[in-house]
Amino acid sequence: MQQAESRQQIIARRKEIEEELIEMLRQTESDFSLPHIKDTIYYEEESDDMMKVVAMFDRGGDASELSNILELVTDAWNYFPHKALGGNSPAEMSLEHKKRKR
Repeated sequence: MQQAESRQQIIARRKEIEEELIEMLRQTESDFSLPHIKDTIYYEEESDDMMKVVAMFDRGGDASELSNILELVTDAWNYFPHKALGGNSPAEMSLEHKKRKR
């Protein structure tokens, strides 16, 4: 995960990820939508919840496609809010931690 320097950068990156997810959902002809992905991330409770998001795109493609999906889902996981983090994303938590260390 590239270190975001500001909340604005996090919001901008989140928007880019949303657009990439929508495109990937279209390309893989997934039955899921962006709100499904965001809800799964927000309400994550189990260690395998991230793989539930990966499975939303799985159509048995090749290793290259799976690699792209994993990269995109990892970005979404890091930049989208999680209830367990008080509605913050891991990127936001990292930014706050960095600010406190100064």
